[in-house]
Amino acid sequence: MATKSHLEQTFDKMWELLSKDAEPVHELRFHPKRRWRFDRAFPDEKVAVEIEGGVYMNGRHNRGKGMIDDMDKYNEALLNGWIVLRYSSNHLDNDPAKMVEQIKQALEFRRSGKDGAKR
Repeated sequence: MATKSHLEQTFDKMWELLSKDAEPVHELRFHPKRRWRFDRAFPDEKVAVEIEGGVYMNGRHNRGKGMIDDMDKYNEALLNGWIVLRYSSNHLDNDPAKMVEQIKQALEFRRSGKDGAKR
């Protein structure tokens, strides 16, 4: 497994502090043919969390090829039934409780069966 980034470590701490829910899987490979991975995922519910680094410094996710690659990844995830929630350092630093609550809402939505998604 890859070394956890500072943002991923911060997310893990916030999740542990603010949620009593299941611990997410780290670096889940979700696609059968591509090497795409989610930073954190709840595979039973098909809810994924992406922690986007470099938002304010023209990082990989903000440049042409990186953005296009991310679009391909997120579109494939959606077509395969995943809810993908994306967060930045701003979310982790300024309102981690809101971030955790949104993830919990997505998990509950999936667990309720109201989405009609096949799992």
